[in-house]
This record gives sequence, C-alpha cells and structure tokens, in this order.
Amino acid sequence: MAVLTTTEKLPVAAPPAAGTRPRRFQWRRAMWVGGFLLPAVVLIAVLLVVPFLVTAYRSLFDDNGVSSHFIGLANYVALFTDPDFGRSLLNTVFWVVGTLVLPVLLGLLIAVLTNSVRWGSVARTAVVIPYALSGSATALLWTFLLQSDGAINQTLASVGLGGLQQEWLLHWPLNTVVMILATTWQATGASMILFLVGLQTIPSETLEAAKLDGAQGVRLFWSIIVPQLRPMTIVVVGMSIVNSLKTFDIVWLLTRGGPGTASETLALTMYRETFTLSRYGYGAAVSVVLTVVVLAASWLYLRRQATQR
Repeated sequence: MAVLTTTEKLPVAAPPAAGTRPRRFQWRRAMWVGGFLLPAVVLIAVLLVVPFLVTAYRSLFDDNGVSSHFIGLANYVALFTDPDFGRSLLNTVFWVVGTLVLPVLLGLLIAVLTNSVRWGSVARTAVVIPYALSGSATALLWTFLLQSDGAINQTLASVGLGGLQQEWLLHWPLNTVVMILATTWQATGASMILFLVGLQTIPSETLEAAKLDGAQGVRLFWSIIVPQLRPMTIVVVGMSIVNSLKTFDIVWLLTRGGPGTASETLALTMYRETFTLSRYGYGAAVSVVLTVVVLAASWLYLRRQATQR
C-alpha cells in the first residue's frame, strides 16, 4: 500500500475555464434572473408601456369625447404650429434650468456649510420644513405673499419702497420666475437631505489627508468634496430634471397657467386641452411630446454621466 509523504501533494482539480461552464448551469442562472425580473417587467409594461401606446394611438384621432375619426399626424402638425405650445415649451425649459440651478446648488451649499457646525441641525430643520408641506399648502402661502395686495407688496409700501411693487403673478416671465423661486423654497430641503447622505459616505481619512496637504475652504470643496459627491449629484440632478419637466400643481394653483396661457408648462397644456377643452386627441399628442422630451432628457443625461466614468 502506497503512503503519501509530507512533501507529496494531492492532485487538485483545476477550476473550469471561463466559457466552459456547463450550459445547464448557465440556463438555470438565466431562469433565476428572469424570474426575479419578470414581476418588475410586467408591472412596467402594464402601468407605463401599454398606457403610452394607447395614448400615442389616440393622438392620431380627432376625438372630442363623443365622436372620433382618424386624422393621422394632423394633431402634431397643429401642435408645432401653435404659438401657445411654443410658449408652453419655453416655460418648461425655464423650469428645467431654474430648478437645476437653484434647488440643487442651494441644497449642496447648505449641506456642506451645516454638516460640521453646532447650529447645523437648526438650519437644516428650517430648510426641511417647507419640503414637508404639500403642494397645495405651498401654493396657498405663496398666493398670500404674491397677490397684488399681498404681503410682499404691502411690506414694500410700508418701508417706503412702493415703487418696487409688482403684479407678481399677472405678467410673463415674472410670474414664471417667482413660481420657480417658490418651488426652490420647497424643494431645496430634498436636495440638502440627499447631499447630507452623500457627505456621510466620504471617508474622514480623505478629508484629513486633503487638509494636511493644504486644501482648505473653496479648494477643499471643489477638489475633494464635489468629486466625492458625484454619485449623489447624479441622482439629485436626474430627479430635478424629471420633476421640472412634469411641473403642474404649483402653476395650476397659483396662476392656472395664466394670464391666458402665458405661464403654462407642457403638463398644464396637456391638462387644459384634454379635460377643459375636451380635445382628447390633441391632449394625447401633447402627452406623447412630453413623454418623449422626458425620456430624451433622462437618456442624454444618464448617457453623459456613464461616458464620464
């Protein structure tokens, strides 16, 4: 009987090379992955894809809710030659730019400035409280402030600055600008919370090493903190883009898109055409354009972020 010595090693089976795994294992793994993904895929198909396809189909009809007939792309031709739609599209662009610059930038600055100071919790609470309010409550508050005989105009008159009084909600683009400021007041808290979460993920060793190298103040912020917050910035900016493109509640409650249609966004134009004027086919065409804009903006932004990694 052969006896193995301590210097002799038992033969060890080599692991299978990549690409030579049994096909049965690969099929089983694919079935498990597909099984986990199937509920989400079905949910998205039922709640998003199918309604979009139905809406796109209805946009090809002249539909007033009682009768309808096929008109092809006539709704889209009318849409892109309608000056009110051009103004609505321009307002939507204003909202995207405004809610990207103001809430995201203010949320980042407040999060960084209050992250490591004693009074930070008080400041953060003051910023977060507006975010807890509903859109209706926010609109009611800003209506009290911005109407012609509201708190802002009365305050200006009481301190001798009556010449600065404005009809804040009655003139375009002033009404769009003040509504963006109102949204900034409410939305900055959400951005700040997300950036605070991102700040907690930055290793303290990284910040200490940067300080030992002489990085302080603005240089520490731009060279160390901002790059470390890049994953969270992608999330915050992406959410801001989508939310700004579908802005509806605060515009409807403050101006109802007026005066006339001057302050309408795409979401408000879709609502007016569909549920106020009963032009269901035309409203469906606006919905399709809005969906395409949201998807295109999201895809371009995420693609750009992916290529920069």
